[in-house]
Amino acid sequence: MYVRAILILSTVLVASANGKPSFVFIQGEGKGWNSTSVRMDPEIAESRNDYFRTPNLERLAESGMRFAHFYAPSPRCTPSRATYFTGKSPAKLGMTFVGLRAGPNVKLVEPRPTLEMPLEETTIAEVLRDSGYATAHFGKWHVGRRSPTEHGFDETDGPNNNGGPENVQSPNPKQAYGITERGLRFIEAKARAGQPFYVQMSHYGGRSSADARESTNEIVSGWPTSRGRNVRETELAAVIYDMDITIGMVLDKLDELGIADETYVFYTTDHGTPGSGNRPLALGKGTVWDGGLRVPLFFRGPGIEPGSVSRVRATGMDLVPTVADLVGVADKLPQDVEGGSLADVLTAKGRGSVSRLRDEIVFHFPHYDSDPLGPASAMLLDNYKLIRFYEEPDKPRLFNIGDDPYERSNLSSAMPERVSALEGMLDAYLTSVNAGLPRINANFDPNQEVSQPQRGGRQRSGDRDQGSRGRRQNRQGQRQGNR
Repeated sequence: MYVRAILILSTVLVASANGKPSFVFIQGEGKGWNSTSVRMDPEIAESRNDYFRTPNLERLAESGMRFAHFYAPSPRCTPSRATYFTGKSPAKLGMTFVGLRAGPNVKLVEPRPTLEMPLEETTIAEVLRDSGYATAHFGKWHVGRRSPTEHGFDETDGPNNNGGPENVQSPNPKQAYGITERGLRFIEAKARAGQPFYVQMSHYGGRSSADARESTNEIVSGWPTSRGRNVRETELAAVIYDMDITIGMVLDKLDELGIADETYVFYTTDHGTPGSGNRPLALGKGTVWDGGLRVPLFFRGPGIEPGSVSRVRATGMDLVPTVADLVGVADKLPQDVEGGSLADVLTAKGRGSVSRLRDEIVFHFPHYDSDPLGPASAMLLDNYKLIRFYEEPDKPRLFNIGDDPYERSNLSSAMPERVSALEGMLDAYLTSVNAGLPRINANFDPNQEVSQPQRGGRQRSGDRDQGSRGRRQNRQGQRQGNR
């Protein structure tokens, strides 16, 4: 025990000597704003899940800051992940989707997205590696088939998609713990060597109790159910609890090594929960309503007030500039990085503002997916959110999400001048980044059945009443569409 204490103490001294903070970025998959047991907004009871239990995310929130208004860059995984690596929006990168879903008989032809993150894009790993950091990525990559080593990561378990390194149907629970164990070995080795590090641990999604450890399922089975709980959430609870256990493993390791006080740990996810799992926010994954975009963000580290809450509106583009700013290498980022640093907000107890290239935040999703209203773009400016559906461009939706966070009251008819101004800004932005736009399908036959996407995604018009979830989503989408 005495020898072990000396080793830990020497590690602390070596790690502290370099004066640079380290970073652990933990990314969940498809877990929305209220998918944790932390109340993301202390003023909104529904901003936490009353069934899921995430004690280690609670621990992260209690020792750091939570963001009540954080938005993923996209309602789909690949676009968001590309932004988390680069600080640029999916629209600018051309990485707006994971592939085309719709068949030939749809009203619009979708733009073809870029599926491989271009090598000429500078990642946060490349910037930090050039500044003396050790870098690693373990888990879900999903931004192409090139190895993460080609994008600045020293260590990796491969360019993994949903199937993980073994390319199986359900990589969890094995990989939930596997990526964590690989990450912990990396952290310990670099801490003992006195080298600052940046490591990403990106979890895989899980859909059922089969994706969690048997011991975890046994624990969850003893939890009391709450009113309105459905089977999917009951099974998903074990998957989330497994992930939370691994987050605790990371926090414990940082404590054991004595480097917790000089290491930033942050957690977020790639998009909202599928279906209605992000309620009471509108809709979910695959849509530009807040249910598809708003996700948790927890940030702990030097100078961050424990237990603090920020209501500053932030987005995934901001993470790269934040890390670079905290290291002191913001000047090494490309000039066209679109996000702004959250560093001042983190050290000012959640107050302040974020300086970006543009004041507006755009979510460009020109694809058929889970929204029955089709391809869309959305834009946030101050408290106003504009949504444009490309099948109905003359029927914009406008919401004051400060007063109406659940997007229930369409203000477009009452505020036409504001709509016009916001639409002009949206057009200007999309033009400036040469964003791919949907175009009219000359072969569309409205008398024929609308094409079914290849898998998942948007339902056929004739199938929208099949299944309880489809009925609920369609009714909600139609109500929103008529507002």
